[in-house]
Amino acid sequence: MKNTALTHVHESLGAKMLPFAGYNMPILYEGVNAEHETVREGVGVFDVSHMGEFFLSGPNALDLIQKVTSNDASTLTVGRAQYSCLPNNDGGIVDDLIVYKIGEEEYMLVVNASNIDKDWDWISSHNDLGVKMENRSDDYSLLAIQGPKAVEAMQSLSSIDLSSIAYYHFAVGDFAGFNDIIISATGYTGSGGFEIYCKNEQVETLWNKVFEAGAPYGIKPIGLAARDTLRLEMGFCLYGNDINDTTSPLEAGLGWITKFNKDFTNSENLKKQKETGVTRKLVGFELTERGVPRQDYDIVDKEGNLIGTVTSGTMAPSLNKGIGLGYVTTENSAFDSEIFIRIRKNDIAAKVVKLPFYKK
Repeated sequence: MKNTALTHVHESLGAKMLPFAGYNMPILYEGVNAEHETVREGVGVFDVSHMGEFFLSGPNALDLIQKVTSNDASTLTVGRAQYSCLPNNDGGIVDDLIVYKIGEEEYMLVVNASNIDKDWDWISSHNDLGVKMENRSDDYSLLAIQGPKAVEAMQSLSSIDLSSIAYYHFAVGDFAGFNDIIISATGYTGSGGFEIYCKNEQVETLWNKVFEAGAPYGIKPIGLAARDTLRLEMGFCLYGNDINDTTSPLEAGLGWITKFNKDFTNSENLKKQKETGVTRKLVGFELTERGVPRQDYDIVDKEGNLIGTVTSGTMAPSLNKGIGLGYVTTENSAFDSEIFIRIRKNDIAAKVVKLPFYKK
């Protein structure tokens, strides 16, 4: 099992550590609800250094990205990031990722920790264009500083106007005494803030300065358990739960990142799927009775017929109700459709709702 450069820091702070995606990661500090609220109301810091960073460069870098990703990366300008996915040949998804345009011929791809090797092999297998590829996942650390007070709390650490970095944009510059730091407004919580990419040897100093600057704002370290409840309240997909090698981007509601103005892996088949329509859809639902939905619970109709499966579920701390994502048959996917979640042999009433669950 791998450690991040901050594992010893989390252990010294009393974090509950558990294996996650092959890494020894902090799951909890003081408790999910308290940590969740810290990010929704103030500012909290996640160590997400387990994520992967690939650097692609050269005159054909964009062509390779266009070939393997579903979104249209030709629209990116330097300083912008884009959510996308890597379709496979069978209609499913290799991974979801974020593409950063660092320079005119230089890109950074940020991939999920559990898929680093798989993604690297997949992209490499399509690189017949002479693109220089570097897997620098083991060299980089990543801090997600999230919450409505993040900008104000962190501004003293940078000469860059942090409030000017729009959602899915980034800047490269000084932060906490280091240069060439990537400061990105690409959070996974729905409460604003930044993700800070730095070298492993910089991260502990950076972590300490972040907590020093954030002390007047009540900054706290946050574990991955609260990251999951925060992302689920926003309806953000988690690879391995809501999307995987067998779910198509169109079934998963990711048609908005699937652009057919270019050719990409399996684009012809996905285009046909769009034209004929999908037979199942990923929906958000909330329970209308007490209960907590969990991954792999059955979803049934009022007659008790199986119509789908829960992919993610929790008791939402901000809403105090059971919420989840799951695939259901298309005829049961319309907003306000009544569905039932089978929890320990009891069918608990729920309804399909519009995402996100949490609205500021």
